[in-house]
Amino acid sequence: MTRAVTDEIGRTVEVPANPQRIVSLAPSITEVLFALGLGDRVIGVTTYCDYPPEATAKEKIGDTLRPSVEKIVALRADLVIASTASQLEQFIRKLDGLGIAVYVSNPRQVKDVAETIERLGALTGVTERARELSDKLQKRLAAIDLKVQAAPRPRVLIILSTEPLITAGGSTFVNDLIERAGGRSISANETAEYPQYSLETAVASRPEVIFLQAQDARLPERLKETPAARSGRVFHIDDNLMLRPGPRIIDGVEQVAAEIHPEIFKPGESLNPATR
Repeated sequence: MTRAVTDEIGRTVEVPANPQRIVSLAPSITEVLFALGLGDRVIGVTTYCDYPPEATAKEKIGDTLRPSVEKIVALRADLVIASTASQLEQFIRKLDGLGIAVYVSNPRQVKDVAETIERLGALTGVTERARELSDKLQKRLAAIDLKVQAAPRPRVLIILSTEPLITAGGSTFVNDLIERAGGRSISANETAEYPQYSLETAVASRPEVIFLQAQDARLPERLKETPAARSGRVFHIDDNLMLRPGPRIIDGVEQVAAEIHPEIFKPGESLNPATR
C-alpha cells in the first residue's frame, strides 16, 4: 500500500504507507533517521555517514553523489531519501523506473531543518517523536535569536577552501547559519553558492572573525593582516555540526555564536583557534 506525498522540491512521490527498508543518501538524513529512533529501519547509508557510531555498521551504497543503484536494488529498499536532486537526476529516474520511491530533502536555511525532521517523521510514521525533536530545536534557535537580536554584527569570513579561496554565497545554508549566529558574512552579496573569492577582496572587507573549514588548514599569509587575525579571532569549524543540516545543527549555531559573541555566550569547547 502506498500514498502520494510531496517532497521538499515539489515532486509528487508514491511512498510505502509504512516504509521499513530505508536508504539514506546523506549524513544529515542518516542523523535525522537515527534521532527519530529509526536506526533499525536504515539498511543502507553513504560512505560519509559516520554519526551516530551505529550508522557506520550499515551497508555502504557509495558516496553522496555516486550511489549504486545495483546495491540499493539488492538491499530491497522501499524508500530512498536524498538531500539534493541537482546532481542525482539520472539516478532518481532509474530508481523511479524500478519502482523504488525517492524522497528529496532540501533544507535551505537553519530553520528548515525542523521542518525536514517533521516531514521525515510523517513519512516514516513517527510523527509525534519528530514533533518533539523539532520543537526542541526551534526553542534553542529562538533562544539564540533573542540573545543576538540587539548585538552588533561583526564581519565574518567563512573559508571552505584556501587554494583557491572558496567561501559561501548569500543563498547558502552556511551563510544563513552565520547570520543566525549573530554575524554578517562579507560574502553575503555573492550570487554564486560557493564562489572563488580573491584574497584582495577578503582583506579589503576587513573581516573581524574568520572560520576555517578544514582542521589542518592554515590562514593564507595575506589574511594575517585582517582584524580577525590580529585579534586572535580565527577559528576552525566542526564540519559535522556546521555543514550538516541535521539534528546537531543547533549545536553548530551555538558554537559559532559563542565565537562571534563571546561577550554573550559561553565559548564552545569544540572550536579551537586556528594555527596562524
